[in-house]
Amino acid sequence: MSMAENGKLTIAILALQGAFAEHREALEKLGVDTFEVRQPKDWQKDKDGLIVPGGESTTQMRLLDDLGLTESIRSDIAEGLPVWGTCAGMILLAKYEDGKPRRGLSTMDIDVCRNAYGRQLGSFHATGRMAGVADNLPMTFIRAPYVRKTTDGSVEILSEVDGRIVAARQGNQLATAFHPELTDDTRVHQYFVDMIMSRND
Repeated sequence: MSMAENGKLTIAILALQGAFAEHREALEKLGVDTFEVRQPKDWQKDKDGLIVPGGESTTQMRLLDDLGLTESIRSDIAEGLPVWGTCAGMILLAKYEDGKPRRGLSTMDIDVCRNAYGRQLGSFHATGRMAGVADNLPMTFIRAPYVRKTTDGSVEILSEVDGRIVAARQGNQLATAFHPELTDDTRVHQYFVDMIMSRND
């Protein structure tokens, strides 16, 4: 683990497409080291966790496959590497979409609905509660998915907006339909850091 080298966390951020720079900036505010994953050699670096950002899930998945990164990332998550997927990242982590098995990283026992809010509500803001984080959390949704249902009892529902699941956790995996990195609020990033720290204790 990279923490053994300098006492600081190092979090990898998938940087093939999407809002990866904003995640890096949020983590830097918390004093966390980061690096971007763009090719297989990047994935070989020491890391304590991974963020899969928002963007376009089909494009990200195609690039992961083309670069030969899919199996390595999937295997490391299965072995316990903490991961957080936002928006498209939630879709990539999900094992199911609209009730059918989906091919992605497919490590989390959730069933998602893509672009769930339709074009008229393509982007909107809400303030809601996320368990373990805050009761007044600002949430930015951009063509967001949501979790239709969990498919394993080990998945914890962390947040719902208008009766739809928008944040969930399963062990070392965290998924949010909204974009904390697009606000000035770093509490969800701190929650992910705390997830990693508790694993390292």
